[in-house]
Amino acid sequence: MEELLALQEQLLEHVGVKERYLINQIDWDNRLIAIKGARGSGKTTLLHQKIKFKLPKDAIPLYVSLDNLYFLENTLVSLAKEFVLQGGTHLFLDEVHKYPQWSRELKLIYDQFPNLKTVFTSSSMLEIYKGESDLSRRVVNYHLKELSFREYINFKHGYKLPKVSLEELLINHNKIAKTVKESLQSPLKDFKEYLDYGSYPYFMEGTNQYLQKLLQTINLILEVDLNAIENIPYSDSRKIKKLLVAIAQSAPFSPNVSKLSERLGMSREFLLNAIKLLNRADLVIELFRPTKGIGAFTKPEKLYLNNTNLILALSKNANEVGTMRETFFANQFKNLNNHEIHLAEKGDFIIDRKYIFEIGGKGKNTKQIQGLNNSYVVRDDMEIGSLNIIPLYLFGLLY
Repeated sequence: MEELLALQEQLLEHVGVKERYLINQIDWDNRLIAIKGARGSGKTTLLHQKIKFKLPKDAIPLYVSLDNLYFLENTLVSLAKEFVLQGGTHLFLDEVHKYPQWSRELKLIYDQFPNLKTVFTSSSMLEIYKGESDLSRRVVNYHLKELSFREYINFKHGYKLPKVSLEELLINHNKIAKTVKESLQSPLKDFKEYLDYGSYPYFMEGTNQYLQKLLQTINLILEVDLNAIENIPYSDSRKIKKLLVAIAQSAPFSPNVSKLSERLGMSREFLLNAIKLLNRADLVIELFRPTKGIGAFTKPEKLYLNNTNLILALSKNANEVGTMRETFFANQFKNLNNHEIHLAEKGDFIIDRKYIFEIGGKGKNTKQIQGLNNSYVVRDDMEIGSLNIIPLYLFGLLY
């Protein structure tokens, strides 16, 4: 225990003050909190910031990563028991998916130590309610997304751009764009940089090695997390990696399951399950028509990489600006819990089965959505829009 507390102190010495959006949205009064998210999204830093800056003065916290060698000889429950006996009040557990009996022992901790508040992080792939013990009535679940454009600006420049709702954006986008322009001399320059290397907080460490770090993160997801969470062997993780590269080279990708499974040496069932896993891992986005049911083995009608940074890291088509635009737009709405995104019959996307959006560049006009109610052109390469033509970068203010 003393070694774990000493390690915590070392880690807290170097915590930055730039906060992710989620830290102020979590109801920290809950006794059991889960924070899911892709590798590199900032979950560990969020825990450290909570401990260092936002706990009550009389709180006694302990942070520990579940891949610590301590757990080769000690259980999570025994740690919690010793910690409570020493007056501990807040237990922060990182990467819980690396601990084999995580759900059973978290349930025991919740039931046995009613005065202990426990927060744990996990991969976005982990299906918390499907653990071997039922946590559904105990845990409050949050999902930390990648950086929005708004957060990127805050991290880079220190400007706190306003968060806006979709309804506010559709009605007042001209006024909002002028407000952004007052803070940023060149919003389009910042937006281009964000599309290249702004999705993950480690861009703050420098951009020269950013894509290399991102590739390493992808490998860890496919080679380590898949095995830890889904017990997928290395040979199958290599097949899934081939699938991800195939999607990357053709995105936006309308999968022909028969041809793709034959080309990659996978069964149809394995292929569709692999796509679902990549979606849960925040590596791809599955999109469907609004009229189509989405079952466990339903083929998505179109696949995108999960964000534009992944395009640069994985794809030879990084110069396809149309793909970059559509990927950014799809990513922003995938990351919003209160909106749903589908492929549109006319236009590119339909949000909440109501608002239709056509995505394009400077020359994009309203011809393709003419006559459609609640329809908008989302145009890149413009700072301020008018009527139903909205600058693309403004959709990065939604969270």
